[in-house]
Order: sequence, then C-alpha cells, then structure tokens
Amino acid sequence: MTAPGEPATESGDPARAAGVTVIAQHFHDAAEATATAGRATAHSIAAAAQAIVQAFMDNHRVFACGNGGSASDAEHLVAELVGRLEQERPGLPAIALSANSSTVTAIGNDYGFSDVFARQVRALGGAGDVLIAFSASGNSGNVIAAITASHEREMLVIAFTGEDGGRLREHLGANDHLINVPATRIMRVQELHRVGIHALCDVIDRILLGGL
Repeated sequence: MTAPGEPATESGDPARAAGVTVIAQHFHDAAEATATAGRATAHSIAAAAQAIVQAFMDNHRVFACGNGGSASDAEHLVAELVGRLEQERPGLPAIALSANSSTVTAIGNDYGFSDVFARQVRALGGAGDVLIAFSASGNSGNVIAAITASHEREMLVIAFTGEDGGRLREHLGANDHLINVPATRIMRVQELHRVGIHALCDVIDRILLGGL
C-alpha cells in the first residue's frame, strides 16, 4: 500500500497514476508558459509599474476590475497595494470595482451587467487615476466599457489580457499599457496574470522604497 503523500507505484491505482501524469503536465506547462511570458511582458510590466508609481506620487488612485477569476485577480492586486506584498510601507490608494456586492448587483439590476464597472469609474474616477483591467480573453464587454469610461475621465489604462488581446486592445489609447500574456488556455492566462501582479507590485514597491 502506498503511504499517504507518496507517489503511486507502477502496481498502484491506475486512476491515481493517470491523475499524477495530468498534474505533472500542468506544472510543466505552467513553468514553460511562465518563462515565455516573462520574456514577452517584462518591459510592459516595468513601464506599467513606473506609470502607477507616478500616479501615486501625484496623489491619484488605482481602480481594478475583471470578471470571475479576473475579478479575484483585480481584488488580489488591490490587496497587495492597500496592504503590502513583502516590504513594509504605507498603504497605497486602490479600489477593486468588483468587491462591493451591493453596488455591483444594484448597477447590474438597474442598468445591466455591461455597466457594472463603467458606472463606478464615472462616479469615482478622475483625471490622472489609473484603471487596471483584467480580461483573459480580451473580449469582456463590461471591462471594455470601463476602459471607455476611463478615457472619458482622462484616466490611464493598464490592461492584462491573454490570447491575441481580443477586442479590448482596440480600445486602448496611445498612452495606455497592454500586458498581453502569450497563452490561449484560460487557466494558463490567469496563472500568468497572477505572476504578473506579483511582479508589478514588487517593482512598484522597489521604486517607492528606493530599491531600483
């Protein structure tokens, strides 16, 4: 009998052995995708970090939005900014537009789900603020609407996407930043976005605290 936590042997449970193979492939694929994305997005992430730091230095705020897993990415990013990543520092002004369930459901009910982020941007955003938009496919209609609203408010947009960037990339302005990870499977895109979030926040902290 295989002890708890030990890999299945050749004579072990075939279903478990097959599962181990699938799991190992996931980690292999994630590692390869991460290495490729690091080369493809490092310059974009560094430029986005500098833009965010400048916004903070000018007393502006960051807003973040996305749907489903991308909503959790937006909230994770905000947690790292308002809280901290690794280094101790004052909290930074950031708001996740998916986090207030009463606001999101009220707007969705009264105006439609396509407006849940854009209406908040128009209510809360101002010139010089930053919207960080997450869409794994690049085709999320309510995220694209938030980008349009941000431009109306003269805000900078930083977009995390996957695949070919989808329709979202067509709505970015000349001064916006696109962080498009080179992956097509949604799970890989979301994993790479999480690494990108940590890299972004690490560079922000290093700039603010004199580490770069």
